[in-house]
Amino acid sequence: MASGYLGMKVAVFSNVRTTVSAQKPGWTGCFNTAFRAGAVMGFALCGLGIMMLYITMMAFRVHYPAPEQWVYLTECLTGYGLGGSSIAMFGRVGGGIYTKAADVGADLVGKVVHGIPEDDPRNPATIADNVGDNVGDVAGMGSDLFGSFAESTCAALVIGNTIGISGGWDAMVFPVVVSSVGIIVCILCSFIATHIAPVRNESGVENALKMQLISTTVLMIPAIFLAANAFLPSEFSIAATVGKGTITLRPNEAAICVVMGVVGGLTIGLITEYYTSHSYSPVRELAHSCKTGAATNMIYGIALGYKSVIIPVIVLSGAVYGSFSLCDMYGVALAAIGMLSNLATGLTIDVYGPVCDNAGGIAEMAELDSYVRDKTDALDAAGNTTAAIGKGFAIGSAALVSLALFGAFVTRIRTASDNVLFENGVNMLHPLTFAFLIIGGMIPFAFAAMTMKSVGTAAMEMVLEVQRQFDEKPHLLDANPTERPDYDACIAISTKASLREMVPPGAMVIFTPLLTGILFGVGAVSGLLVGSLVASVQLAISMSNSGGAWDNAKKYIEKATPDSELKGKGSDIHKAAVVGDTVGDPFKDTSGPALNIVMKLMAVLSLVFADTFYAFNNGSGLFNL
Repeated sequence: MASGYLGMKVAVFSNVRTTVSAQKPGWTGCFNTAFRAGAVMGFALCGLGIMMLYITMMAFRVHYPAPEQWVYLTECLTGYGLGGSSIAMFGRVGGGIYTKAADVGADLVGKVVHGIPEDDPRNPATIADNVGDNVGDVAGMGSDLFGSFAESTCAALVIGNTIGISGGWDAMVFPVVVSSVGIIVCILCSFIATHIAPVRNESGVENALKMQLISTTVLMIPAIFLAANAFLPSEFSIAATVGKGTITLRPNEAAICVVMGVVGGLTIGLITEYYTSHSYSPVRELAHSCKTGAATNMIYGIALGYKSVIIPVIVLSGAVYGSFSLCDMYGVALAAIGMLSNLATGLTIDVYGPVCDNAGGIAEMAELDSYVRDKTDALDAAGNTTAAIGKGFAIGSAALVSLALFGAFVTRIRTASDNVLFENGVNMLHPLTFAFLIIGGMIPFAFAAMTMKSVGTAAMEMVLEVQRQFDEKPHLLDANPTERPDYDACIAISTKASLREMVPPGAMVIFTPLLTGILFGVGAVSGLLVGSLVASVQLAISMSNSGGAWDNAKKYIEKATPDSELKGKGSDIHKAAVVGDTVGDPFKDTSGPALNIVMKLMAVLSLVFADTFYAFNNGSGLFNL
């Protein structure tokens, strides 16, 4: 919460400063202003997260000084991950509903019905829209990725809770070391964008942001091997997740698992860029589909989202198989940490987007020269693409984190039952487990339906309010209006809707694993978690990429001239693209990214309450089926 508040505070100040910088000649100043604003959020969140986690570990170490007792220390830390995910549920779902209710309402009435520009001060919903960018993309994304960081670290510590016996404290905290090394690498690489190769023209903006992701990934690989050999002993052992034996590991094997996550994250990010950037053929095909209306645009966009799932899922599967083969489930947890190792850079780029977006809004509302808005739009367009890359990272890491948490859950149940349960793994063919596997697969769809409908309900309220103001104050639509819109009414609608509508989906995600474990036992929880993971990751990727593609297809059409094939802004083709973008808003900014929380929160809740579940009929639940 502290880093989210700090990030939003800095973003609000930087919006204006980016607008002022955009009035000056050149691109370096305005880009660096927005980029550094994002860096405050990125480095503050990662730094505070690691500091608080390590302080907590040291505090518990006072109570559990012996290496044999550190297993209890790691169990206590699971609450840290649960706290991160709980705030993430509020930030991601509540923030997503807030921002998209305002965005969709402003687009439908302002751009589609009355044809006034985006962020026009005559639109009563424009302030709520700009505020929502900060709420959803700064606080929401930050809390989501902080939750992933906290949970992946906790999962690695729980699974590797016996490492301290053979390797000592340094080996025990290796997952925290990886994240710490990541911050140093991200700091060094940030100077590439601001000093070594600064942005000098429009085409350099997207390249600078993309270079941040690539350079941090490349530099992380040797840094991880150095850290592994410095902090891990030449050999150390962990208990096998399946079976009674122990597994002997070496530093380079652990480092390879982390590298699999690092490279896998970049691969998923670049594939996401291919499917969501208008520099490539998928989005351009989508733009041309608008020539025959909104319906074909919708069909193409949904198909694009489904198709974009294929390669990321294969990459995730390869990372899981490779890391598990090398280091058992501990390797999967390390791969998840590796995918989040350049989290500071990912967050920097993600927060950069809404800063540029709001800078454009300020330029529009302040009626500055058109070249200022053109410059901020160019900065924002690159930010949209890189934000889609960031969402790809977030979804991929959430999948690995969820699997690692599931492994930690199995480890906890084995410890609680003295290896009576899950000694040979989870039997997915057990009738109860398989039944809840199917139910788990349903949860993401129910969650997506609830959040999509929440945005629709709130957007309807917003549309009616905006239209009411236009009807009661017809002079608002004049070129130089003599009346002022009631911005506060629209802000109140978004605020109340986000707080009201986030409760049902949040309650479903929280209470489903708790009731399942208490009533039906740990086998049912295992099926629920696996089913939820498998369905969530694929639905999240498809929804996020469909929404991102619709957004950039609209921007691609807006760049076209009136005498070109796509006719440009204001044409029927553009109106069809706006419909797709409006539908895609809750896809990419509410339901899609929030499915990360579904995967992680259900898993970390099950881990925290594992001993409670086992207490009911030795893990068979109250019904004892």
